[in-house]
Amino acid sequence: MKFKDTFFSKKLTLNIRGSLFELSPPKVMGVLNITPDSFYDGGKYMETATIITRVEQLLSEGASFIDIGAYSSRPGAAHIPEDEEYTRLKPVIALIRKRYPEAVLSIDTFRSGIAKRMVEEFGVDMINDISAGRMDHEMYETVASLGVPYIIMHMQGTPRDMQKKPHYQNVTREILTFFSERVRELKLLGVNDIIVDPGFGFGKTLDHNYELMNQLETFKILELPVMVGLSRKSMIYKLLKATPSDALNGTTVLHTVALLKGADILRTHDIREAVEAITIIEKLKEME
Repeated sequence: MKFKDTFFSKKLTLNIRGSLFELSPPKVMGVLNITPDSFYDGGKYMETATIITRVEQLLSEGASFIDIGAYSSRPGAAHIPEDEEYTRLKPVIALIRKRYPEAVLSIDTFRSGIAKRMVEEFGVDMINDISAGRMDHEMYETVASLGVPYIIMHMQGTPRDMQKKPHYQNVTREILTFFSERVRELKLLGVNDIIVDPGFGFGKTLDHNYELMNQLETFKILELPVMVGLSRKSMIYKLLKATPSDALNGTTVLHTVALLKGADILRTHDIREAVEAITIIEKLKEME
């Protein structure tokens, strides 16, 4: 299903610290997991030196945002209490803010208490919520009061059970309906900067993921920025009979497809390759 860009007027700016941040051309969000058990890089960034080295790499290679998560959302991940999530985040955010005060930081959390403390204590710029408010019913009002951009992701179930026989009648249509309902709620509360993430790999089979990718351009109907998180996921390495470590080439292929279908933010572990994909696609668009 194809849409002409003239049919929809997608919002391609975010309010970051009172200034307009452009999402055209598309941008890259770098991943910094400070968890011991994330599927790809769990445990790699737990010490000050490795954290600083990683942030320097993300920024130097062209990341526009850094998304920091202290709660693993891999399938079957262990649940941790809010206090532990905050304890993991606090020293890392304080360190990054001190070293790189201009870096645009996002917090990957579904908890309104974490969102509130990170924004108020450290001036975090965005909230990335894998549950789109369904795991904490105070999140919408909290984000509205904080006035920061909010990323809502689709997930069927929770991280602990999301891959236990996910089922849809029509995966794309159901996710579009899911977003439409939540965007309406958020806008009524005064949340103006909303980004949607279809949630590749979250409560979806391999076929669901590729059906969703094949129809990604339909999300233009929401007229909101679209973020994709494809980096080294099982939809790549299982298809290719490989491992996450071997999935960079497959990630770049899917990033290219996503960009051609209208993605505005690539959330990834591998910044340089994602930036190169954007550069090439933008050059092709110049030739149209």
